[in-house]
Amino acid sequence: MHFNNLLAVVLTAASVCGVSVITVASAVADTPGETMYWQSVDSGAQEAWFEEEMPPGIQVVATDLEGPVYADAQGRTLYTWPLRALRNGSTGDRKDGPSNCTDAVLLTEIGFMSPYPAGLVLPYADQGVSCAQVWPPALAADDTVEMGKWSLTERADGSKQWAYDGFPLYTSHLDKKAGDVLGGTKIRSGGDGGVTRVPAGPLPDIPSGFKVLTSSTGRLLVNGKDYSVYSWEGDEPNVSNCVRDCLNRWTPVSAPQMAASSGDWTIIKHPSGINQWTFRSMPLYTHNKDVRGRSFDGSDVPGWSNVYTQRALTPPDEFTVQDAHFGGQVLADSRGRTIYLYSCHDDSAAQIACDHPDAAQDYRLAICGDGDPEVCRKMFPYVVADANASSESSLWSVMLIDPNTGRHAAAGEEGALSVWAYRQRPVYTYSGDQTPGETRGDSFGEFLGRRNGYKAFVLRDVFQNLHFRR
Repeated sequence: MHFNNLLAVVLTAASVCGVSVITVASAVADTPGETMYWQSVDSGAQEAWFEEEMPPGIQVVATDLEGPVYADAQGRTLYTWPLRALRNGSTGDRKDGPSNCTDAVLLTEIGFMSPYPAGLVLPYADQGVSCAQVWPPALAADDTVEMGKWSLTERADGSKQWAYDGFPLYTSHLDKKAGDVLGGTKIRSGGDGGVTRVPAGPLPDIPSGFKVLTSSTGRLLVNGKDYSVYSWEGDEPNVSNCVRDCLNRWTPVSAPQMAASSGDWTIIKHPSGINQWTFRSMPLYTHNKDVRGRSFDGSDVPGWSNVYTQRALTPPDEFTVQDAHFGGQVLADSRGRTIYLYSCHDDSAAQIACDHPDAAQDYRLAICGDGDPEVCRKMFPYVVADANASSESSLWSVMLIDPNTGRHAAAGEEGALSVWAYRQRPVYTYSGDQTPGETRGDSFGEFLGRRNGYKAFVLRDVFQNLHFRR
């Protein structure tokens, strides 16, 4: 069966409803329609990290989305490829095992992700692309010495490859400058979204009992059970004013008896007598009414906000935030139409991402138009940008796209479109959305859009575990 025809069958059978979560955000303002996304008293601060012994040529680079990451001497982000089970097998690297990202050119589907049958010719087979070309291994000199979490693994050709915490390390062919993290993300993906690469980095400098989770609006602070941590504007620096009735809804985050203040972290005495943690002088609390981890429900209470160790910069000015029809909020264009991201992982043993303009476009074109670019352009139009537009955030950029191929276009090329891109991937709207806040294009594709399809740029994880209602 032809590849495009196969995906057309898949699209017909796949669910185009349901809601998937891709991002989370901060507090919502009191006035309907207004938001406080990305704004914080510490919006310019960067996340601190625990320093550890590093080999020569390895460095830590601060990034806008992923926080501090490890990079090679040229500043290229280092990634791991942790083994993950798929529907009909598993792929990736085992801890303390050799690299499975080789120089072999993959020609056919492996059959991991039904309904793709094993043996189907890959759309990029004629391009001679290998995993090691897309993910160059982080090679070490022959006289390199292992240290701490940094070890060496031997590749098939006898060269030495760096590994961190037991996992072989790679760079990405997409990263062009220091601070780029375009190959993978720490943001968790759910369901059958394929095997993703994860940027390696040092541990955040936080006390025991806290975690930091990556979201598209910043590095979110949670407790050891993944429940969100909040701050209150009614407090003073290193002074908690949350007493009496306030404690019916909020619980101060207690510090262990033997804990000590350090860096951004201070221990104060709450009026109730317990030791309470503060972060950058803000007393910390959990929300008693949160029923699940990573919640933002507490930030709906006037004056209360989720806490971040680092905030992401705002999207371009022409983008808006809209209340979704069934709760939560989404990023939208200037006319209020919901923004969509395209996600894709091929079904080769390497699970190479296919959501970038440099990658084969066969998967996307099959999902949105049975291989017809014109149908795709009408169903999921690109978000057109002024050729001279720019953004303060490195996550947003303007690129030229050939709308007939979905690939990069050259300056002056006839028919080229200037479009907005997030993490160097074009963003789209959906023709079926008629009013602001509609998300009818969300989860359009395979496995609710996670495997190969479109997902709304959701700003609140209130969508989690809900189903789309038309």
